Amino acid sequence: MDNEQIICAGCGVHIQTEDKNALGYAPPSALKRDVIICQRCFRLKHYNEIQDVALTDDDFLKILNEISQTDALIVKIVDIFDFNGSWLPGIQRFAGNNPVLLVGNKVDLLPKSVNQTKLIKWMQSSAKENGLKPADVMLMSASKGNGVMDVAAEIDRIRDGRDVYIIGCTNVGKSTFVNRLIKEFGGDAEQMITTSQFPGTTLDLIDIPLDDGQTLYDTPGIINHHQMAHFVDAEELKIISPKKEIKPKVFQLNEGQSLFFGGLSRLDFVEGGRQSFICHVSNDLYIHRTKMDKADELYEEHLGELLYPPGEQTKKELPKLVSHELRIKEEKMDIVFSGLGWVTVSGKGTTVKAYAPQGVGISIRKSLI
Repeated sequence: MDNEQIICAGCGVHIQTEDKNALGYAPPSALKRDVIICQRCFRLKHYNEIQDVALTDDDFLKILNEISQTDALIVKIVDIFDFNGSWLPGIQRFAGNNPVLLVGNKVDLLPKSVNQTKLIKWMQSSAKENGLKPADVMLMSASKGNGVMDVAAEIDRIRDGRDVYIIGCTNVGKSTFVNRLIKEFGGDAEQMITTSQFPGTTLDLIDIPLDDGQTLYDTPGIINHHQMAHFVDAEELKIISPKKEIKPKVFQLNEGQSLFFGGLSRLDFVEGGRQSFICHVSNDLYIHRTKMDKADELYEEHLGELLYPPGEQTKKELPKLVSHELRIKEEKMDIVFSGLGWVTVSGKGTTVKAYAPQGVGISIRKSLI
């Protein structure tokens, strides 16, 4: 059997049986199975272990650039909890002249008070600001199955007999979505693609045949280096990544008070009357209130302990926190920490300073709620 022709059903790389440390290794005995996966996918699925891979950003971009030469429907998935952090810059370049269906995933993580019609309109305007005019905008929860069949029906309608490419940056739920489709349409559990919360699980194109002879492709996630996920380890990622509906935490603050979100970000209340700050972050992330004039000292002394994550190892490599001064110009605005969540501030004219590790995005938007 020519191993070069065998593709890992979990991540899409070529299977090889010679080098245990190289990409795509599987023991020869694994070739006898009906569905073949590489050792990396096996360990990820059964032991939640991740092995570093040798693919570069350029390898991923090369795959996506080839899509622009095809005649296909592009389904771009974003993490609705981290819209800015999971946006692919230059998406129109990858899409070429192909239509793009924009899908916001993980909608189950948002508080039920979020108006979904308002959210879709906000996604449309945000896409336009980023240079994309999508054919349609939809919401779903790939892990829970909510809205997945609606998205599948819309894919079928827009694609009009063409191939489909599922694209997005790492950890937005592309493979979870594809697995849900396989399950909904009667596929075998062994056909499932490898998924995890670790960035960069899918390593090459994975193709799934469609009924009309066309193909649906799951593509590798592009790594956005400004995402918070790239500054923490596996345990810390579990803490900052919500797994269920986030419960807003409300803090009544006076001027001169600060909030720490673990040790990964900070918000200073610089100016404005006493008011509520509503925090929308993972339920597992500890928020610590202190006085602004003590915040620097607290950070120096307690980073990695009281202010966790990061842990002891991660904090050695964590870039220093950089501050961004922001002024609230409307009645309700969200200050967004890419990959962590957002804080809703209501006082028009309020001034705050938001801190995040150098390279991690901080933005401000009209309130989603």
